[in-house]
Amino acid sequence: MADSIRRSFIRLGAATAATVLGAALVTSCSKVPDNEQGGTLQRIQDAGTVKVGIAGEVPYGYTEGGEVTGEAPEVAKAVFSAMGIDNVDATQVEFSQLIPALNAGQYDMVAAGMAILPQRCENAQFSAVDYVTPTALLVPAGNPQQVTNFEDVLAKGVPLAVLSGTVEESVAQSMGIPDNLIQPYQGQPEMLQALLDGRAYAGALTDISLRRMVADNPGVPLEVTEGFVPVIDGEEQIQAGGFVFRKGDDELVDEFNTHLNELHGSGEWLSIVEPFGFTEDNVPPEDVSTEQLCAAG
Repeated sequence: MADSIRRSFIRLGAATAATVLGAALVTSCSKVPDNEQGGTLQRIQDAGTVKVGIAGEVPYGYTEGGEVTGEAPEVAKAVFSAMGIDNVDATQVEFSQLIPALNAGQYDMVAAGMAILPQRCENAQFSAVDYVTPTALLVPAGNPQQVTNFEDVLAKGVPLAVLSGTVEESVAQSMGIPDNLIQPYQGQPEMLQALLDGRAYAGALTDISLRRMVADNPGVPLEVTEGFVPVIDGEEQIQAGGFVFRKGDDELVDEFNTHLNELHGSGEWLSIVEPFGFTEDNVPPEDVSTEQLCAAG
């Protein structure tokens, strides 16, 4: 999702401190050393420590109870452990500053669930696709209208709640859902209340966001539909994320990708990310690649 598109997760302050996660995950704000010989990969292997940037977004990378956790830091920890690097230092910055701070040398890579977009690929290098985030709908328990995608919303004429400025709002409009059926809200609490009050039948967000919303509000009489990928003019609107590195750190990216792909292939990735609301729907399809996503648009 573009920087201008709001991602509806909790964002913590940039100065939040983190403590040890697993082997070792602590905050650090010092600049990484300039590469003298052997590049970034050799330096972090020699040091046994890698510095990563996070943005405080649930469930991707955030601080909870004094510890940095989330899908991306946990996956990064597993990958670097397989690379023989046991210490992962985390620095938290504003989401919009993740790539600038990376390129300024504040850390070695970004572990923040960042969407792979062409404009970002111009300024940084992405890992292999770590996850995809299908769209889903939040509907009344039992889904009496059997609405499972945007086509159903249009065909059955049910009111649709979205967050203002999100991909889902844009896709709904592009698919011809009339404006009088689209209800934009400023945040997840307002969307949830609209569904509970019956003002909207369905709410559209990524499946990860909606599952987390339900988990954070136990007992609500709502359920999340199976994830789907909207299609506009024959083009799938795929949202996929990965880890971010500086351009030129090819050896580090290649080594990281080797072990990231092993996590996916073994099924260990799913066991790592399930506590954060990820499911098999979020496993990247084989035909979705970073190269494809960087070249899109």
